[in-house]
Amino acid sequence: MGYFFGLLKSIDRWLLILPLFFAAISLTMIASITYGGGFPSREMAVQIAAYVIGFLVLGLMLLFDYKSFEKLEKFLYAGSILLLLTVYTGIGVTHYSSRAWINLGVTEMQPSELVKISFVLMFAGYLTRRQESLLNFRGVLLSALYASPFLLLIIKEDLGNGVVMCCICVGMVFYADIDGKLFARIAAVFFISVPVVYRFMAPHQKQRIDAFLHPDNFSISTNYHVWQSKVAIGSGGLFGKGLFSGTQKELNYLPVQQSDFIFAVIAEELGFVGGAAVIFLYAVFLTRVWRITSRAKDLYGALIAVGFLSMFGFQIFENIAMTMGLMPVTGITLPFISAGGSSILANMIALGLILNVGIRSKVINF
Repeated sequence: MGYFFGLLKSIDRWLLILPLFFAAISLTMIASITYGGGFPSREMAVQIAAYVIGFLVLGLMLLFDYKSFEKLEKFLYAGSILLLLTVYTGIGVTHYSSRAWINLGVTEMQPSELVKISFVLMFAGYLTRRQESLLNFRGVLLSALYASPFLLLIIKEDLGNGVVMCCICVGMVFYADIDGKLFARIAAVFFISVPVVYRFMAPHQKQRIDAFLHPDNFSISTNYHVWQSKVAIGSGGLFGKGLFSGTQKELNYLPVQQSDFIFAVIAEELGFVGGAAVIFLYAVFLTRVWRITSRAKDLYGALIAVGFLSMFGFQIFENIAMTMGLMPVTGITLPFISAGGSSILANMIALGLILNVGIRSKVINF
């Protein structure tokens, strides 16, 4: 027990404090969005519960040495596939044309959010064992085959989280020291094959790509939503219209305000200053995660940290960029701020594992 408390002394306190700031921002903005329906709203109650459970699970993650997850790779692999397949059972639920949720009775859960966590742990173990094989095409191909069941299952119903998974794979493989020339060739093949992949996408997924490529075509509903988001961000000015006073939000011109487009609400009500403050907090967060990555005591720990760094980094960039029309709308949540119990819980578990790597990268002397 003394050893464990010695480990806790070296924990990155900034990574414990920042989620509290994000939670405050999240609950404030959700209250602003839902204040007309009673206090606290259901969305606020779910968010509070998710954060409470999330901090408890974060603490639980610190109790176990992250190396112990390396031994559970096969169980995590099989369990994750089964979890993704639950959306096709009787408890599967469809939202926004995607069958990506399951009904748990009291609430709904998005399996792909939790599978992102287990995938990082599994793929880190795989790459640690086969690092040298990444210097040849066969090794990279086997790595792709290892990840393909998850990518295909998630992308089929949840394009946003599927793209996040791809970014996690790229970040982890790149950090595992793949041959640079080989990486460039594979990247070139990927971009060339994009038109082929597009042909097999679901209609609602194609619509989002079409909207991004033709931003002035307002017959595509996604473009109307992005336009309203840009109006909200621009109308916020320097200091915003004030909390509970956003007109684009109040008149329901913004879609999915509490989740996908919550940054637009922040910018409208708190202005450029509020939006920039959120981005600054995220920059500090990502910097601290990279610090832990660079100081990890072994490759497995570093790959876990860099996998979650890739996950958080891309989600932050994509969510904010899509509200400005700079990226396609994909339904990716803004980490720690967007409403959603599954998302918050997954983020807190990921943070717990990052901190786990961090505290065990230092030698404890007594």
